[in-house]
Amino acid sequence: MPEAYERWLVPAVFRPFAVDLARRTARLAPRRVLEIAAGTGVLTRELAAAIPEAQLTATDLNAAMVKFGSREAPGAAWQQADVLHLPFAVEQFDLVVCQFGVMFFPDKPAAFREVRRVLAPGGKLLFSIWGTVDTHGFAAALLAGVKRAFPNDPPTFIAAVPHGYAEVDQAVADLAAGGLDCLSVEPVTLDGGSPSAADIAAGFCTGTPLRAAIEDRGDLAETTMIVSAEITARLGDGPVTATMTAYVIEAQRCAGDL
Repeated sequence: MPEAYERWLVPAVFRPFAVDLARRTARLAPRRVLEIAAGTGVLTRELAAAIPEAQLTATDLNAAMVKFGSREAPGAAWQQADVLHLPFAVEQFDLVVCQFGVMFFPDKPAAFREVRRVLAPGGKLLFSIWGTVDTHGFAAALLAGVKRAFPNDPPTFIAAVPHGYAEVDQAVADLAAGGLDCLSVEPVTLDGGSPSAADIAAGFCTGTPLRAAIEDRGDLAETTMIVSAEITARLGDGPVTATMTAYVIEAQRCAGDL
């Protein structure tokens, strides 16, 4: 999965937002940075280039992602870590950053409390979440392809998880429950491009948890072909582009004890 994710999804879907988030990070001029849910290191690489003087630690729950990311983004100290039980001392970081990982946290207020614990007084959290599926051209086309492949029992992962935390008010409430003050919420719309619809289909179907749901229902290769055909029908032959919308949220550690 890490190889497929990095090869087909990172350039088209995640790198444009990583460049944007790294620029925002650089404006904060942090000295000690913790990245959580770092995946294969797409943001990590951009952070290392944007804030070369900072001490950068990258973590992910998935050991395979950590192994892959540490090879692809050697500018950070990598380690496996659960965001609900971060293996770091109190007040260790000036900034915690996370690109498209918060949606996967099983207990978001608890995760935010852990982030607060490791933040120094005045420290900040900077993270991104996807908007709804209809605001993401690749995801919308993918969802249509999945429904075509499994009309009676389509997997719900894409809408329920990556795009299932698009209510900004809920994110703000979860931050408050975790002891963090929301400072700003900004919608960010960027374009992504891929050499083909087949690459997008391969990335989502084989490089994300959608893969397991597909394999539970049918043949992975056949399903990927069906999804590819649907994305091609919607986005065209040859190189494909799509508009994608996310929210970038900046929060700060609340003063006092929880």
